[in-house]
Amino acid sequence: MITPVSAIWASNTSKTKLEKTMTQPIKLYRNPKSGHCHRAELMLAFLGLPYEPVDLDMANGAHKADDYLKISPFGLVPAIDDGGYTLADSNAILTYLAHQYASGTHWIPSDPKDAAEVQRWLTIAADNIYSGPCAARLVKVFGTSHDHAAAVTKAHDLFKVMDAHLVDRDWLATNEITIADVAGYSYIAHAPEGGVDLKAYPNIRAWLHRIEGQSGFVRMAKSPIAELA
Repeated sequence: MITPVSAIWASNTSKTKLEKTMTQPIKLYRNPKSGHCHRAELMLAFLGLPYEPVDLDMANGAHKADDYLKISPFGLVPAIDDGGYTLADSNAILTYLAHQYASGTHWIPSDPKDAAEVQRWLTIAADNIYSGPCAARLVKVFGTSHDHAAAVTKAHDLFKVMDAHLVDRDWLATNEITIADVAGYSYIAHAPEGGVDLKAYPNIRAWLHRIEGQSGFVRMAKSPIAELA
């Protein structure tokens, strides 16, 4: 599947810039049920960039094949190939795409304080979100050996802070949507698949709905809902 570039041009992205810089669709190497991969796909979709998903057969070791390790040396997903430039790590991909194709827009602010807030939430995505809702979902969806009870506790600790943070604001880092919101969305939206209940967090649920209402939004493949805690 290749998403056509004409389908979802983001309102604050320069079509002229994209036409000048892109010669072919960006390849997105992914697992369709990975929240990290969905971050990258969501950013591609929001920016209206043509991309070609490449689903890796990770159960049979496709992510450890020599050809793929040249793209992603640690054998992780997601990774992209943008006209020969390859990059792994979901947050790095968000940052690259925003700078390359949406510089000067709300996605990647240049103001030092706003940029610092974006970075803070990217760190939270790599730490608190990973060890909380992501880890809980890994246990239930993929059968990993993470401590599920500890992950659920960490998720609720995070969500209490986030819900309070969002009580009087629409977005995590600035007064507009940024890559910080994209980095946070996937594992929080799918937290119930890891057994983490979102009912107690109305501001988080409203934030998720705002992201889902953005032009170009694409959903991640669903998994069964686990018993909620």
